[in-house]
Amino acid sequence: MTAIDPAWPVSEYAFPGPLRDRLVAALLDGTKTSTSSLLLEYSAKEPVPRAGEHAVVVDSAGVPVAIETVTAVEVCRLDAVTMEHALAEGEGFGNVAEWRAAHEEFWHSAEFRESIGDPGFRVTEDTLVVCVRMAVRALFARP
Repeated sequence: MTAIDPAWPVSEYAFPGPLRDRLVAALLDGTKTSTSSLLLEYSAKEPVPRAGEHAVVVDSAGVPVAIETVTAVEVCRLDAVTMEHALAEGEGFGNVAEWRAAHEEFWHSAEFRESIGDPGFRVTEDTLVVCVRMAVRALFARP
């Protein structure tokens, strides 16, 4: 077992449920080595990740399953997200348009809008995206 520092933040992918389960599985099997979030999701309490930082990845039940280490962070406009980043998300996107459509569906969902307190939120070309690359180490060997 890998030691967890209680000072490390918790890394939650999407919301608990099928999407989080798929994303965590992709992290654990090594196909997901990047992720995207919106800059507006961060605050003074939860700053933008920085290279070298660690976080504890939890599954839909809130159980710690892995430790991620941030290897690179880039903040860019939505229309500047690269194919390399989209592929590294490990979700099977064939091009950036597919990546964007999937992410817009999430960012425009009622659940996401509620989480940011803006029921009419819409992304635009100018929306700032935080593109994070990471390495992941599972806490336990999987059968």
